[in-house]
Amino acid sequence: MTDTPAEVVEESVDPPRRWRRHWRRTVVVVVLLLLLFGVPWWTLLVSGAAWPPIVVVVGTLVLASAAAAMPLLMMLGHGRRHLDGAAVAGDALLGAAWILFVWSVLGQVLELVLLIAGVEDPTRSRVVAGVVLAVAAALLAWGHFEAMRVPRVRTAEVAIARLGPGLDGLRVALITDTHYGPLDRARWSAAVVERVNELDADVVCHVGDIADGTVDIRQGQASPLASVRAGSARVYVTGNHEYFYEAQEWLDYMDDIGWDALHNRHIVVERGGDRIVVAGVDDATAAASRVDGHGANLDAALAGADRALPVLLLAHQPKQVAHAVRAGVDLQVSGHTHGGQIWPFNVLVRLDQPVVQGLSRHGASTQLYTSRGTGFWGPPFRVFAPSEITLLTLRRATGASATA
Repeated sequence: MTDTPAEVVEESVDPPRRWRRHWRRTVVVVVLLLLLFGVPWWTLLVSGAAWPPIVVVVGTLVLASAAAAMPLLMMLGHGRRHLDGAAVAGDALLGAAWILFVWSVLGQVLELVLLIAGVEDPTRSRVVAGVVLAVAAALLAWGHFEAMRVPRVRTAEVAIARLGPGLDGLRVALITDTHYGPLDRARWSAAVVERVNELDADVVCHVGDIADGTVDIRQGQASPLASVRAGSARVYVTGNHEYFYEAQEWLDYMDDIGWDALHNRHIVVERGGDRIVVAGVDDATAAASRVDGHGANLDAALAGADRALPVLLLAHQPKQVAHAVRAGVDLQVSGHTHGGQIWPFNVLVRLDQPVVQGLSRHGASTQLYTSRGTGFWGPPFRVFAPSEITLLTLRRATGASATA
């Protein structure tokens, strides 16, 4: 998934370069499809199982049809036409293909083990095919349940050296990557809000990727956010997906329902006579989107803030922490990674982001909390990467904990 809207990329190149890019993209898609469906075809049908011809023919037709259908469904669902039914089918097919591919690759390890153990074909290959199918089916069922359920609450305490005593115990609830999209999850959205409200948080944050679609299309799913309760503030920043779908409209919508949309700006939260700066920046891709007036700008977000106060920063992508470190931010909260969403995609995410999930330290005094996300993007599955609603309790660091 690219971080830059396709329209921007296409408009920035001349026709010959655009044509060459189109063919390169086509070749990449074909190669990926051959891998995604070819490895399972080999593992399940061909490698030595000696299935009856009818099994091989039917299985080949099923996999070939799926391989042909997936790019068409993706184009209809996520291209210019945005047909939600096609998007749902294409996303589900992509998730199933990825899981089947991964476990077909791992099936070759089992094949080697059985070979060393002296198990002959066709028994060996049939055992591998059966195990791969059983594991893939189980993971698809479990992964869909994990994706569709209301997330569990994940808690963590964060010690901050500059936190005043009046702010000790400040509760920050974090949701992110709700990705309201082709599947209508209005009831799920309302249940998430209910669970957030049970936390009785002082500050509630939505850290971007609110929806895949415009406000007009996804407002029914997003509207429960108006009922979120917070003792001091409800704050929101854009993610990269807002820049595919009218980012300014989403900022305006969140403002309209009573949230503080932190479009490169900050607010100050006070409790017990002490204050904390709560700042937010646009997503890292905002500048490339060419949306007028958008682009991550931490200097602007902190302009006029008392620099002696602790700073809580909302920034969608973990890699934006590099700017937070230079600015002396105490805590950045982010999403974007989904924790990998479907194992082992977390390994690929780690190539682009410094952290996949959890609390981490960066530089001398900056901490980063990366959520695994509250919803899901695309395939309605979560495998070994459960969703979360996060409750961070800020603690005043003293003594050894301030320098740990």
